[in-house]
Amino acid sequence: MLRLAASGTSSREIAVLLGIARSTVQYNLQRAAAVGLNWPLPGDLADDALESKLFARNGIKQGTRRRVETNWSEP
Repeated sequence: MLRLAASGTSSREIAVLLGIARSTVQYNLQRAAAVGLNWPLPGDLADDALESKLFARNGIKQGTRRRVETNWSEP
């Protein structure tokens, strides 16, 4: 997605090429810009590090819920 955007491909064209919504493309490109990622990516950037940069949720530990799930078995 970053490579296509850097080459001048529009969000609409990227969405068609990748088979995803244009809003998803725009959202992900905004996230990348917010953390200073652009194409080409640094060669030493591992997939895990890239994912944590793009999808980190500040103040929330991974694997935890924001809200307590309702216990539907209680009356």
